This record gives sequence, C-alpha cells and structure tokens, in this order.
Amino acid sequence: MSVYQPLSDRLRPTKLEDYVGQKHLLGEKRALSRMLDSGRLHSMVFWGPPGVGKTTLARLIALQSDLQFINISAVLDGVKEVRAAVEQAKLHREQFQQGTLLFVDEVHRFNKAQQDAFLPFVEDGTFVFIGATTENPSFELNNALLSRAKVYVLRILEEDELELVLERGRALLETDLSDDESVKIQIEDKAIQLLVEAADGDARRLLNSLEQAMDFAEYEQKQDLPGLVTLTTENCKEVIQGGVRRFDKGGEAFYDQISALHKSIRGSDANAALYWLVRMLDGGVDPRYLARRLIRMASEEIGNADPKALQIAVNAAESYERLGSPEGDLALAHAATYLAVAPKSNAVYMAYKAVLADIKENGSHEVPLHLRNAPTKLMAELDYGQGYRYAHDEPEAFAAGECYFPDDMIEKSYYTPEERGLEIKISAKMEHLRKLNENAIYKRRS
Repeated sequence: MSVYQPLSDRLRPTKLEDYVGQKHLLGEKRALSRMLDSGRLHSMVFWGPPGVGKTTLARLIALQSDLQFINISAVLDGVKEVRAAVEQAKLHREQFQQGTLLFVDEVHRFNKAQQDAFLPFVEDGTFVFIGATTENPSFELNNALLSRAKVYVLRILEEDELELVLERGRALLETDLSDDESVKIQIEDKAIQLLVEAADGDARRLLNSLEQAMDFAEYEQKQDLPGLVTLTTENCKEVIQGGVRRFDKGGEAFYDQISALHKSIRGSDANAALYWLVRMLDGGVDPRYLARRLIRMASEEIGNADPKALQIAVNAAESYERLGSPEGDLALAHAATYLAVAPKSNAVYMAYKAVLADIKENGSHEVPLHLRNAPTKLMAELDYGQGYRYAHDEPEAFAAGECYFPDDMIEKSYYTPEERGLEIKISAKMEHLRKLNENAIYKRRS
C-alpha cells in the first residue's frame, strides 16, 4: 500500500522556471533573479502568509545553486537539530566539496538562544541560511539575525497564478485516474472561480480543496468522452464551508487589520471602518477585543469633541456581553460607524502624553498645602488645607486667581481643544476662565 502524498506536495515544481508567483522577486532583473544569476547567495528570510511557496522557493534555490538542502522546523526541532545540521553541512563539504542551504521553517518560533545558535555558522559560511516566517520579522527575530539576513516579502498569489496552479492540479489528477488519457476532468467555470476565491491567495489551500472536491465529482459516460469527470460548483461547495478569508488571530494580518480599522475611524470613513470590523469578526477575532479597541478609539480619536462616542462604545461592549454573537456583533458595527462619523479630536490624547512625558522628565512634585486634606488635628496644625478656596462659594463656582499646580512647578497648558464638535464650546469656556484668572483681584501667584 503506497503512502498517501497530498496533491500540493506532488505538484511542487522541480525547476525554478515552473515556480508560480513572486514575480516581484523572480522577474527579469529582480532581486532574487540577480542573486541567482550572479551565483553569490546570501542568507535571507522569506516573510509571507501560508501557501505562497516559501519552502518550495528555498528548495529550488538550493537546487539551482547546487547546494545540499537541509530542512528543519522550528516547531519540531531545537538547538540539537541545528547542531546536527551544522555537522552534516561540514561533513558534506569535506566529502563532496558541496555547500549546504539550511532552511528553517517557522523560524520565528525559535527563541533568542536558538536563533543565536546558528549565527556563527552563517557568518563563517558553513551554510547559507534561509528562514521562513508568517510573522513580522521586526518583532519576532533577533536583531543579530536580521542584520545577517536579507528579508524578502512573499505575496499571496494572484487569481491568474492560482488558475495556473489549479490547471496543473487538474492535469495531474487526470493522470492519476487514467494512464491512457481516456479520462478527462472538466471543471465548471463557476467552480474554478469558487475554488480560486476560497483559496484567498494560498496555493496549498487551493490544491487541497480541489483534491477534496474530486471525491464528490460526477462521473459521466458519453460517446465522445467515455471517461468524463465533471467537477461542479456544488461539488466544490461541499468542501468549502465558510472561513475562507485570510486571518491570523495573532499574527501580522491581525495587526494590519486592526490598524486599518483604527485608521478608517480616524479618517472618518464609516464604510471602510465597517468593512474592516466585519472582516475581522468573520475571520474569527474575539469581539471583546474589538470592543476594547473601539472604547480606546473613542477617547483617543474623538475625546471631548463628542463625549457621547465613548458612551456608545462602552454600551456596544456591554451589549455584546449580553447578546454574544452574532446579535452582539451589530452593536459593535453601530459603535464603529458612529465613531467614524463623529467629530475628531486627539486633544485629550496629546495632552495625556504631554503630561506623562513631563512627569517622567521632572519627577514628583509635592502637593501644595492648600490642596491637602486635614482630617486630623495634627494636619491642621501643619497648615494642611490652609487657604483653600471652596469653588462653589465663588462667583460662577470658579475661584479666579487660584492655582492647583505644585508650588515648585510653573503652570502649564497641556490641553488645547480642537475647533470641532463640543470642543468648540469647551475652548470658549476655557478662554472665559482664563480671562477671569487674568483679571482676578486675588491671585495665589503674581
């Protein structure tokens, strides 16, 4: 009984010319093409989503460069396997005068010590290193490793590229069914479209779906085509059931989409904000996380320009807790669209950052005596609370000329309202109070 080998593995190209995708790297006079033409290989990191051909490309580079190919996985292997690969590379060079390409899949799963383990051997030329990662190398890889390897971004496959892969898969499945070419596989146009869309740029997912769908294909007996197999749209729907959108709950795509949502709300585009929100909900992100981010956006991007925005965001979070999905998702959509169209102000956010920076730079100042409570006789004797003016007893409930800053700190203006939304009125009120302070008869500070 032969061992099952997935279609995606059997279809891996054995020549670089047959590789599909990454034209921005492998096209004429592009980075990897120039490197291969020159024969001067360098260590590199392939960064891209699953199914775009990272492993295959590494194998083909090794093949074209006449290098031994060693493949280890950061998920399954550790320092022991790295050391074994080093010894194998050294022995291979001694015996066959041939270099080695060490490919580390999911390299971001290695910790700092594990990443450091193969650095000396990258530097002394024991092997050419290629790491593959689905995560942003800036966050997941050591600076020491990044400084020794060039990062190449691999993109998802385009529709025409996926269609080419699909056609190759169809042809290979045809040969599986018949050696004498009497069997023909026909895929409906709408089925092709469905498979390509569901793949979402992932060639592996495409081929797996094709292979699974063939189990439901319809075998027909026709006079001109006695061995016709038709793959219909309905056949494909049997294996494609939602969850076809690309989304990594903890990876680069996650943070990219959160960023897109935040920037859409900041940019007052309700439609784009709704798109990214629903895109993430559909992809499986925790709605509670989205609710927390919306609350943050209400304060950071809108603030006092529309204080109602924060309440709506909080209400949306509470609504989700009561209803759950999918009913509660609508409350999040409600909040996201409201935040997008609300007047924008980051004045509170900028003021907060300015105060924080001030505190870190200047340290702690004592609370002035007149602002301290005096609940005990001793505190009163020490002048705690002496001279404090109760604002409610003053005209307009405002103690004109009073100062609330520490004694050894100059008064500062951190908060500057925007001329938008409610902050227009807040700005006018602050200006009115400033003039009252300016014209006050009694001033704590002259």
